[in-house]
Amino acid sequence: MKADFGRFHQFLVFFAVLLTIFFFNTGTGASVQTRGGVHGPVCAGTWYPADGSELKALIEKYLSRVPDAEVNGKIAAVISPHAGIMYSGQVAAYSYKLLRGQKFDTVIVVAPSHHVPFKGTAVLDCEGFGTPLGTMHLNRGLVDELRKRDSTIVELPEAFSKEHSLEMQLPFLQTVLPGARLVPLIVGDNDLSSCRRLGESIADCIKGKSVLIVASSDLSHFHGYEAAKTLDRRLLDKVGSLDAEGLSECLARGECEACGRVAILTAMFAVRKLDAGECRILHYENSGDVTGDKNSPRGVVGYSAAVFFRSSDRDSMEPATKRKAGTDLGFSDQEKAELHSIARKTIEARCRGSATPKFNIASGKLKENFAAFVSLYKKGELRGCIGHIIARKPLCETVAEMAEAAALRDPRFSPVRPDELDDIKVEISVMTPLQKVSSADEIEVGKHGLVIQRRNKIGLFLPKVATEQGWDRTNLLENACLKAGLPRNAWQDAETEIFLFTADVF
Repeated sequence: MKADFGRFHQFLVFFAVLLTIFFFNTGTGASVQTRGGVHGPVCAGTWYPADGSELKALIEKYLSRVPDAEVNGKIAAVISPHAGIMYSGQVAAYSYKLLRGQKFDTVIVVAPSHHVPFKGTAVLDCEGFGTPLGTMHLNRGLVDELRKRDSTIVELPEAFSKEHSLEMQLPFLQTVLPGARLVPLIVGDNDLSSCRRLGESIADCIKGKSVLIVASSDLSHFHGYEAAKTLDRRLLDKVGSLDAEGLSECLARGECEACGRVAILTAMFAVRKLDAGECRILHYENSGDVTGDKNSPRGVVGYSAAVFFRSSDRDSMEPATKRKAGTDLGFSDQEKAELHSIARKTIEARCRGSATPKFNIASGKLKENFAAFVSLYKKGELRGCIGHIIARKPLCETVAEMAEAAALRDPRFSPVRPDELDDIKVEISVMTPLQKVSSADEIEVGKHGLVIQRRNKIGLFLPKVATEQGWDRTNLLENACLKAGLPRNAWQDAETEIFLFTADVF
């Protein structure tokens, strides 16, 4: 009788194990199924719709809500969030809208591991990854090439068994880049040097090829609404300036958060080696903005979309509906053209060693005293920028002097050479008088430029800088302090003076 009970107990244990295996492998979105060499969806029916038509319609709806934008340059990578599609899908659409119509043979998705702790990078040996929209096939050759270059990339199926961070990117990719092949990388808890090694290995393997990098990451998790915005803007500030080392330090100090920090850092190192030195923060929201519940006791989760690219022109990305930074000071098209002619002819003459030309100025407005900056760009990259913040001379003279100074005397750059002149583009910013502010609330991002001053330390940003970098008011103030060589929060000190101005930029 005792032996029979023992056998019965063993049977119950064995049956329980079978049930556990069964439910683990057939539950809603809780497992990996690989059939016929295709990795089945983990998240369909939970994180996003399981019906292909419904999923496609939802993605198209999100894409349709994003303003049209253009990138005049080569896109190298994007950052996209990976929460449930109802939460972060609209933000993700800002990255993926830019990719529609682009030509990429392969997409490398770099995503963090949420369920399996490990060091290094995991890949999966399969034919492709399936979603309700079909199968995204692997680029096995590129996977093999990466593994040869970086020995920390290993076969680790369990890293993919429950992971959503990679899969949430696939339906968007299948919609905007149909036919592109996939390199799926789940990244473990890697340190900065490992992220650098992986990023640079990726860059070495894809240089000259039609390959896109997608870094999958949400931002801060479960903080109050305003605290989350502060944390996330710190991170986006570092991302926007491609400061991977600074971002790593910021993360280590707990000053910002991202569950996909290793994915973001890896992508940043890759694009830096690919010389894709431009980044734009396309959109930011958190779950409080999406749901309308900004006071949830659980806090909110941050989401952002960003693009890294190699610019081929100064105006490298202009949304069709983008508001012009600064203001309109009433200069006619003819007056603007005359100022550009003055700047251009002055630069050409002085770079070739000739005297500054004489100009016959007809417009009375160009003879009025204005402060102005002249910025020079070469193939989208800043090549010089110098100006006056106090109006002391007629505008026509100020523009000529600042054009020569920007070309020949900006200490950050070597003088412009005659053989560069055809590639130089000129931008003129005519400034309004400085206005001292008593409260930072007076500053309107996109309209106002900023001067931070404490004793002999000064930091200045023109109005367009904050909009280009995706900064809010606090970010603008903090970065102006840093530019002045002051602590980040020095703008809050009584002895620090804050001045605002606006500018007509053309």
